[in-house]
Amino acid sequence: MIHFFLRRMPYRPTAKTEARRAETRERIVRAAIDQLAEGGYASASVQTVASRASVATGTVYRHFPSKSQLFAEVFRRAAARELAVMADTAAHDELPARQRIAIGAETFARRALAEPVRAYALLAEPVDPAVEAERLIFRRAYRDLFAATIEQGVAGGELPPQDAETVAAALVGALGEALVGPLSPGHRNGHEALIASLVQFCLNAIPETARAEVA
Repeated sequence: MIHFFLRRMPYRPTAKTEARRAETRERIVRAAIDQLAEGGYASASVQTVASRASVATGTVYRHFPSKSQLFAEVFRRAAARELAVMADTAAHDELPARQRIAIGAETFARRALAEPVRAYALLAEPVDPAVEAERLIFRRAYRDLFAATIEQGVAGGELPPQDAETVAAALVGALGEALVGPLSPGHRNGHEALIASLVQFCLNAIPETARAEVA
């Protein structure tokens, strides 16, 4: 009877086992992030990530049933890091809204151009549907940051009334589209001129009110 009871007892992972599992999962994600930055999404097979993380391919699949699920997590991590930087930029309420938009656009472009392979993967490289869904969330979060800044400018009288969400979405779309070519292989020149053009485009898209111009 005792023997039967012991055999039927459910397995309960220990704290040490759970910590080891979490460490392995994190090592896999870090390896995938590094591979994405080095070779893009197309280069990051499960086998390549497993080798980079020094684990068996089966171990990767135990944590992530598919490549798309693994890289959905990678995109979430990468997006969170980028959004944190942009949120810090937008948080400077003492600056005029247009200046914050300009700084945000410049920050977005400079960070992308500094890591072109990773940025191209995040912005434009063909990916699986689950990863594309994360990309859309990423873009909407950027839109929301710009929209909040525009709304603050409108509320303060700096900017004329406008559909902040639509304008912000247009700005994010334009920034991403303008960077696709420069981020692709073989296009690594003229960054300063490109950045200046993108910043000026954003400023032109959100002119000041007449009152702000007079002041």
